[in-house]
Amino acid sequence: MAAKATIHKALINIANMDENYYEEHNLTLAQHPSENNLRLMIRLIAFILNANDTLMFCKGISQDDEPDLWQKSLSGDIEMWIDVGQPDEKRIKKACGRSDKVIIYTFKESTASIWFKQIESSLNRFKNLQIVNLNIDGDIESLTKRSMTLQCNISDNELTLIDDESSIVITQDVYK
Repeated sequence: MAAKATIHKALINIANMDENYYEEHNLTLAQHPSENNLRLMIRLIAFILNANDTLMFCKGISQDDEPDLWQKSLSGDIEMWIDVGQPDEKRIKKACGRSDKVIIYTFKESTASIWFKQIESSLNRFKNLQIVNLNIDGDIESLTKRSMTLQCNISDNELTLIDDESSIVITQDVYK
């Protein structure tokens, strides 16, 4: 019998001063049995950094032909494809061919920089690709709960996540 996903609810209040975006989102995230809390929170951060009314979580880790998040037009075209982690070059090529904009969020500096250096030269041809490493100051996994309420403040490309007990600061290093 296959293990079932763990469902998380997140009420996030976003104040993005960089983009003049101020909204509240009530989200449902499915955590695949093989997905750890860190990766789940990185997916949530990716949503927060790109939030809009049409951005959606996908099946992600359990589906090869879908990203972690995407934004589609009314006609079904993929406007934005967001992956988390260190996808292989074949997946990146596929994403760039199917979407207007592709963003990859990495989150472990020690392995992310090595991964990027290995494939950097082959990625130069993709003009619609952005790769961002997230630097997390604090224990992001401590925010993971089945029911989360987070205040999310973005200013000068710095994201601060605040719950009742703690706050975590995330900065971004743009690799490409």
